[in-house]
Amino acid sequence: MEEITVSIPDTVKPKLRFLEEVSAATPGVSRLEMCIQCGTCGGSCPSGADMDHTPRALFAMIRAGMRDDVLQSNAPWYCVSCYYCMVRCPQEVHVTDLMYTLKRMAIREGYTDHEAAPDFSQTFIGYVEQYGRSFELGLATRFHLAHSPLRKVGIGTLALDMFARDRLSFVPTRIKGMDGLHAILEKAKAITRDAELTGGTQLL
Repeated sequence: MEEITVSIPDTVKPKLRFLEEVSAATPGVSRLEMCIQCGTCGGSCPSGADMDHTPRALFAMIRAGMRDDVLQSNAPWYCVSCYYCMVRCPQEVHVTDLMYTLKRMAIREGYTDHEAAPDFSQTFIGYVEQYGRSFELGLATRFHLAHSPLRKVGIGTLALDMFARDRLSFVPTRIKGMDGLHAILEKAKAITRDAELTGGTQLL
């Protein structure tokens, strides 16, 4: 029997490499290649209406090698990490984990227009490391004063109403068992460092 060799055109190879790059940069198994474009993820997303591309569209763009469009998309930044999409996905694609990957790639490669998103993330992480939970008032205040100070005036009434209903605290509170949380965070950082040193997943 004659052996048949199929060659992949050079125009297609870069597209395959971007798909593989995103999958390889996602901790664990992304299962991105298993997406069947059913739209369950977008229909389940509480922030879907604010995204310029649904997760389904974003994954199709990754397959098509549309690197610039994918990394400039606002979709990963509107992901609230509720994991509802992952729970409902019939193919068990790790949608939320892929969104984190795209955010890391966008920051690392300079696709973000400004430092607002990274600043917000770092402030959030700082509060979690210090108190074990987010401090909404401090988080919002730091963010708006640094990136949109005039907007803070407009939401003052809402903040006062939330405080009156005991839905907003002016003082951060610390959780119990901070030593255990710090041990978990240090272990996670150590795993990240090991992965980067061995050429595995590259994280920020």
